[in-house]
Amino acid sequence: MDNRDEPVWKILVVDDNLDSRELVVKVLGRRGLELYEAVDGEDALAQVAGVRPDLILMDISLPRIDGYEVTRRLKQDPRFAAIPVIALTAHAMKGDREKALAAGCADYISKPINIHTLYDRVVSHLR
Repeated sequence: MDNRDEPVWKILVVDDNLDSRELVVKVLGRRGLELYEAVDGEDALAQVAGVRPDLILMDISLPRIDGYEVTRRLKQDPRFAAIPVIALTAHAMKGDREKALAAGCADYISKPINIHTLYDRVVSHLR
């Protein structure tokens, strides 16, 4: 099957935990997505400006600027407001999903991630 006519989606994975980042990059990279990585909130903002990703997977507990604040800033900037942000976080207490959605996230995936459904969840926000 020839997939050359399908777009190559650019995904920014923002997570300060190397193991978590590597897992996501490995799972999604196998499916042909173009992956970029950021290690904290400031790095994420810089990467978004340079890469212009099609979607962002955002950890919430980040050094410097947390994922909620990064998402709020992106949603307030007309250049980046349309980029879907999916919270990808270990924050799984009551109210955490709502807090992520209120910050501007389009979806919420709790860790540990389900590697069998991650791609489908991501791609559902790109079509």
